[in-house]
Amino acid sequence: MKKALIILGVVLMLFSISGCNKNSGKLVIWSFTDELANMTNNPTWGFKATHPGIDVEYSQTPSDQFQAKIDPVLSSGQGAPDIIALESAFVRKYVESGLLLDITDIYESKKSDLLAYPAEVGTYNGKVYGLSWQAAPGALFYRRSLAKKYLGTDDPKAVQAYFSNFPKFLETAQLLKTKSNGSCVVVSSLGDLRNSFLSARTQSWLVNGKLVIDPAMEQYMDIGKTLHDNHWEGRVGQWSEGWFAGMKGELKDESGKPVEVFSYFLPTWGLHYVLKTNAPGTAGDWAMCQGPSAYRWGGTWVAAYKGTKNVANAKEFIRYVATDEGFLESWAKETGDLVNNLKVVNKIKDTYSEPYLGGQNHYAEFAEMAKNVNAKLLQGSDEAIEAMFDEAAASFWNGEKTKAQALADFRAQAEAQFIK
Repeated sequence: MKKALIILGVVLMLFSISGCNKNSGKLVIWSFTDELANMTNNPTWGFKATHPGIDVEYSQTPSDQFQAKIDPVLSSGQGAPDIIALESAFVRKYVESGLLLDITDIYESKKSDLLAYPAEVGTYNGKVYGLSWQAAPGALFYRRSLAKKYLGTDDPKAVQAYFSNFPKFLETAQLLKTKSNGSCVVVSSLGDLRNSFLSARTQSWLVNGKLVIDPAMEQYMDIGKTLHDNHWEGRVGQWSEGWFAGMKGELKDESGKPVEVFSYFLPTWGLHYVLKTNAPGTAGDWAMCQGPSAYRWGGTWVAAYKGTKNVANAKEFIRYVATDEGFLESWAKETGDLVNNLKVVNKIKDTYSEPYLGGQNHYAEFAEMAKNVNAKLLQGSDEAIEAMFDEAAASFWNGEKTKAQALADFRAQAEAQFIK
């Protein structure tokens, strides 16, 4: 009798384990970006083509509506997808939520081949909940014609010397304004500098239950004020009509006078999805250097719902798009994305020549920049806190508040929401 009970117990245990790992129905994928659509549906190397035995249902929602769509279903478990895409601005919110599947095993199996910072973003309390196929280090993209005209060279190494740190950045901004008789600004928008200073912090916003305003963010305010008051920046908002006009050489000031924009701070994807798409007529007149500091901007992570009934298939999708070398090589060659796998990067980085950048090998440059990015400070509250800080900084730059008052108001607002 005892032996029979033991056998029954083992059978039930095995049934339970197999039930937990059993895949049920379609693998449902929700995204805010068409990148995952291509990864899923590409007829040659997409997930469907390489995994014909897995039925996939893909759905895309505009990014400004995405969180409102996924929050209730993840919290309730009713109608939740198996796979979700997570944007850089809100990925930590979900990584820290307790609602995502632990995928540490996927990361550990490929850890030695992957760049550090994308995994840092997806890690919480020692476990990995999100992985990315890409790295998105940032750089300074500048107009070659303006560099030759005002600096005497368009060579990236020579131009980098003018922008090697932020004191040099300010010196060069003044130089450009002087040599151009007031027509050339170093950037069109102060918002372009934001990610450089966020990445330069040594402390998170919230530390041991207290709000911390890192000195780097105060420096951001000070440098922005200098640029604004001296008219060394174009005084347009990021993503505004004027911001895009500057890329095409069509920006004008309040009086209708033409404004030349020397450079833009943009990440890897900024080349393909911002410059190329919005300023095709300037192809060949751009180049890229690191700029004043290493930084990161954006990116997309893939994760799985903790309660998915398709555990094995969900993990396979993440493993494939975030770590598979064959897939990542195909993706990099088609999109120009700097992928997360060092083996793939090293295999292809020396073969790139980007016509839009006058033949420059941007891929090799970005591969080096990615090594200096640190993402360990990210927190789920960052998106909301940084929106508050943006308002405070703008009020100081525009002369609406003193720096002290702007920071005091920011502190009061942030602490009221996040300090219990």
